[in-house]
Amino acid sequence: MTRYSVLESMHPIATSVLLGLTAAAANVFGGAIIVQRNWERRYLRYFVALGAGFMLATALMEMVPESLELKGKNAAFLILLGYLLIHFFEHTVTPHFHFGEETHKDEFMHSHKGYSVLIGLIIHTFFDGIAIASGFLVSNWLGWLIFFAVFLHKIPEGFTVSSVMLASGRSRATAWGASVVLGGATLAGVLTMALFRHHVGAGLPLSAGVTIYVAASDLIPEVNREPGARMALLVFVGVGLVFLLDHFFHLH
Repeated sequence: MTRYSVLESMHPIATSVLLGLTAAAANVFGGAIIVQRNWERRYLRYFVALGAGFMLATALMEMVPESLELKGKNAAFLILLGYLLIHFFEHTVTPHFHFGEETHKDEFMHSHKGYSVLIGLIIHTFFDGIAIASGFLVSNWLGWLIFFAVFLHKIPEGFTVSSVMLASGRSRATAWGASVVLGGATLAGVLTMALFRHHVGAGLPLSAGVTIYVAASDLIPEVNREPGARMALLVFVGVGLVFLLDHFFHLH
C-alpha cells in the first residue's frame, strides 16, 4: 500500500474521531444541564422528537440499504441482531427509564439501579460510535448523516443518565461523571471500528439495528407521552430534514 493510499484510508477515521469527540461533548453538556440546574430544560423534548424522526429516517433510508449492499442478505440478520441486542439489555440489565428528567425517585431508591441505567446507555453510545465510524468508512455523506442523527439525541442522553444518577441518590459529581462515561463510550465505539475497519460490513448493519431500536422503541414512545401535536409534528420535521439533505447535498 502506498503512502498516499494509507493517508486516504485514514482520513475517514480521523474525521470519525473528531466527530466522535463532538458527540461525546454533547453527552457531557447534557449532564451539565441537570447538574447545574440553570439551563432551560423543556427544550430537550424537542431534541428527542426531532432526533427520533431523523434517526429513524437515516437508519431506514440510508443505513439499511447500504448494509444490504455491503453484506447482502446477511445484513438483514445483523440488523435484527443489533435491534435485539439492545432490546435484551434494556429488559434485563436496565430498569424502566425514559429520556428526560427522572422524577420517580422511588423507582431508583437503590443506587445500583442508577448504574444499571448507565450500563444500558453505555451500550447505546458505544454503537453510536460504531455507527459514525462505519458511515464514514462507506462514504462522507453517510458518515455526516449518521453523525447528525446521533448528535440530536446526545444532549438528552447525557441529561437522562445524570438525572437518573441523582434520583438514585448519587452526588452531582457522580451524576456529571456518568455523562462523561457515556461520552467516552461513544469515542470507544469510533476507535473500535477504526481498529476493525475492514469489518464495516458487520459494523454498519449492527449499528443500524441499534439505531432503529433507539429511535422507534426509546424515543418515539417519549414523543407519544407528550400531549398535543407539536412533538408529533417534530418527528415528521426530522424525517423531512433527511429528505432535504438528500435532495440538496447528496451527489447520487
